[in-house]
Amino acid sequence: MGHYSSSSMNPITRITRSPFLLVIVSLTCFFLLFYIFTTSPSSPTKPNFLRTSNTNQPHLYPNVHYSFVDSLEIFLKKWSISGSRHLPEDTVSDPETEEQQQVRKLDDLIWKTETARLYDDEQSSFCSPPVRVYVYEMPAKFTYDMLQLFQSTYKETFNLTSNGSPVHRLIEQHSIDYWLWADLIAPESERLLKSVLLLVGETTMQDALQGEALKWVTDQPAWKRSEGRDHIFPIHHPWSFKSVRKFVKNAIWLLPDMDSTGNWYKPGQVSLEKDLILPYVPNLDLCDAKCLSESAPRRTTLLYFRGRLKRNAGGKIRSKLGSELGSADDVIIEEGSAGEAGKIAAQSGMRKSVFCLSPAGDTPSSARLFDAIVSGCIPVIVSDELELPFEGILDYRKMSIFVSSSDAVQPGWLLAYLRSIKPTQIKEMQDNLAKYTRHFLYSHPAQPLGPEDLVWRMMAGKLTNIKLHTRRTQRLVKDSRSICMCDCKRPNVTVTTPLLP
Repeated sequence: MGHYSSSSMNPITRITRSPFLLVIVSLTCFFLLFYIFTTSPSSPTKPNFLRTSNTNQPHLYPNVHYSFVDSLEIFLKKWSISGSRHLPEDTVSDPETEEQQQVRKLDDLIWKTETARLYDDEQSSFCSPPVRVYVYEMPAKFTYDMLQLFQSTYKETFNLTSNGSPVHRLIEQHSIDYWLWADLIAPESERLLKSVLLLVGETTMQDALQGEALKWVTDQPAWKRSEGRDHIFPIHHPWSFKSVRKFVKNAIWLLPDMDSTGNWYKPGQVSLEKDLILPYVPNLDLCDAKCLSESAPRRTTLLYFRGRLKRNAGGKIRSKLGSELGSADDVIIEEGSAGEAGKIAAQSGMRKSVFCLSPAGDTPSSARLFDAIVSGCIPVIVSDELELPFEGILDYRKMSIFVSSSDAVQPGWLLAYLRSIKPTQIKEMQDNLAKYTRHFLYSHPAQPLGPEDLVWRMMAGKLTNIKLHTRRTQRLVKDSRSICMCDCKRPNVTVTTPLLP
């Protein structure tokens, strides 16, 4: 392809649907290979070194101490003169209960401060300048052709997944690649996000290859320069890219969760430092402010769950919870699928319930968590291996209950725990749910503080580390040292949410 032509520099074609089948989803993921290339932000204004008129060599500032000994002497002299400062001789530990209260108060103060900063200026970004992103213009067979295939056939598709759900529903809940891509390539006049900037211009893109998408991408100079470290792959279904993951392990993966048991990802493939967790696309409709107000007096069910009770791996806890909880009067635990009838039943059940059970499935995560959030139903999360989307920005403890698997299966324990939560705490979590819902609603155009926006706000925090590993790899003698990895991090262990006094 050589350099972009004027037409290829402006990929602004509107699209309306996500890909066709799971296999197609895996292939379509290739089209969202974002080449992150962030130019160094403008440095804050700094005074120049003093220069003489006849030399370009910098000189030291006058009245500035560059000697540790000299500076220390002046510093201690000023400190002793102040006299009013008094530091305690030692730190006395408070009783454990008081210490815990102090920690909770500090945590609440920090959360309130961060929340105010987040919502007071929706257009502000945690990164300045915004993340700069290049989008590969791949051959249409990997992108538009698949979208058109899905759009023209999904209504006539009656294939079901193993749990009885229509295939197109499964594709929709993992369609994060479409939502991100559609926002990035939209005309600038239609885009609302300030946290990310699409760059289109001359590149060193080679002629379009006719082979597999993986070869097409890994043959690009941008990939070879960084070995893929500044590329993003949407691997949001646990089967996506499964046969080729070893070739793209350096890239940033957009994931639904991180299963440290090794059932879905091999050790060393994923880490919070390298990758990013994204929410599922909710299956249920949003319960808006009017709906929340009208449903409040009808939430008479204490705990609700609808889904498959027999799952593999960590999801085996579902059958145990079903046996333990199913006989209670104010609890509904029922088998169900995600078909159209299942959607209607789940939506009705969640809107009539205070708490919604969100246990692990075949993987630690489940779309059920996000269905509960948009339904105004407080999630009760029983998934010890779960990692959550945007947790560097959002505090899920403010609108969810976390319960360890060992506590949840104790006879009578979970229901007694839920019934002991004060009405004021429930109301506070419900209010936070209403506030947090916007962070899980994918849309086009993408909205400020929506999931697309939070992706780039989180991604901004990774840029320096990406540059570090790229440059380090470029200068190391081959095979002289191994690249630092994060394989030794402690496994995730859920701690049951403590009740406030």
